[in-house]
Amino acid sequence: MNRDEAWQLVTEWTESESLRHHMLAVEAAMRAYAHKFDADEEKWGITGLIHDFDYEKHPDMTAEDGHPFAGLRVLGEMGVDEDIVRAIACHASERTNVQPESLMEKSLVAVDELTGFLTAVALVRPSKDIRDITKIKSVRSKWKDRSFAAAIHREEIAEAAAALGVDLWEEHVPLVLDAMKDIAAELGLAGESPE
Repeated sequence: MNRDEAWQLVTEWTESESLRHHMLAVEAAMRAYAHKFDADEEKWGITGLIHDFDYEKHPDMTAEDGHPFAGLRVLGEMGVDEDIVRAIACHASERTNVQPESLMEKSLVAVDELTGFLTAVALVRPSKDIRDITKIKSVRSKWKDRSFAAAIHREEIAEAAAALGVDLWEEHVPLVLDAMKDIAAELGLAGESPE
């Protein structure tokens, strides 16, 4: 599967602009981690891009035909590389019982929820521009406020960063934030366009 095929899969299965933005953010973060670890940026990016492609059509995560099981079956039928399929299974390990072992798998788990948190931080700024987040301490203050983006599993993000061997605040958050800033317009986080 190449990047164009991955994006086609996403657009065929997902109409929600916010969910597409999430998958693009995870792709960018995965490419940044692949670069950091001198790994295959294309493969890691594709993994991030398609990790939630089935969610909109199969949102029931308690069902055997829900996310991510429906998507894993489709990817298997398409002959997608087994390491990509396994990484996607790992990002839902509490349901699939597939634990992250490789750097790619651990990276996907580490960036998935964090991209959502950073999006929320950007959207409460007056500019709604992720590039205006210039201090990690502003992210950290939102992190400490448990009522802010309450659905985000902060412990999972912290544990996943530790499993990757990166410091949460010195390395992980800045790397993912910078990756998202690089594609701010694609993510709908480049500020409000003037009327």
